[in-house]
Amino acid sequence: MPKSLMRVSMMIRRDQHDALQKMGVNISGYIRDLIDDRISNNTVIINVGEDTKKIYDQIISHSGEHDRELEPFLREALRNMLAEKIKHMQQLQKTFKN
Repeated sequence: MPKSLMRVSMMIRRDQHDALQKMGVNISGYIRDLIDDRISNNTVIINVGEDTKKIYDQIISHSGEHDRELEPFLREALRNMLAEKIKHMQQLQKTFKN
C-alpha cells in the first residue's frame, strides 16, 4: 500500500542544489531514501564502482523508485553469489581428497 506524501519546505546550500541538479537527482526521492535509511533497522550500505553508481542513480534515484524495489534483485544476486561460493569451496574440498 503506497504511503501518503507530505509537502515540507527545507533549505539546502546552493552548491548542493547545483550538484544534485547536475547529477539529475530527484531531490525529493533522494531525501525520502535518506530518511528511510536513517530510521530503518534493516539498512545495508554497499560501496560500488563509479559505473554501478551511475546505473543505480539512473534506475533508482532519478526515476523516483525506492531501494526496497531493488531488494528482490539483490536477494537473487546474493543467492547466485552464494551458489558460486559453494561451488568453489566444493572444488577446493576435492583437491584435499586427492
